[in-house]
Amino acid sequence: MIAQNKSLIAYCGLYCGDCPFHKTEDNIPDLARDLRGILRKYKFESITQEIPLREFKHYKECYQYLGAMVRLRCRRSCRNGGGNPFCKIRKCCQKKGYDGCWECGEFEECKKLKQMRSVHKNALLLNLKNIRKRGVYNFIKGKRYW
Repeated sequence: MIAQNKSLIAYCGLYCGDCPFHKTEDNIPDLARDLRGILRKYKFESITQEIPLREFKHYKECYQYLGAMVRLRCRRSCRNGGGNPFCKIRKCCQKKGYDGCWECGEFEECKKLKQMRSVHKNALLLNLKNIRKRGVYNFIKGKRYW
């Protein structure tokens, strides 16, 4: 099982199994799909036209956003071709023959990793340091950041 989970460690140090777009339970794409289905079932669009709340003016856009969330589903891990097909981090690691950024002596200053901080804050650096210090298998079994 651990060997199987090893493939869920992204090159950047994130763990795909923790991602809300990849998880098998309570993932955002399924929740968005289900909500769209319920809204259709109850013909909520017509309800929004009858109730004078100003927020309902944007119902169609909201429904489209939910559709976009459904399309964010990630069925494959980063290592297996999932995620961003243009990921510079993955390409860098593959070019250098690294299993992940934790094998690189420059990951703490890496500009490619810094670009992901707007979403993931310090999670990448914390995970990468953890993998480097404790190893891949202990990382899988232990606490991770997302």
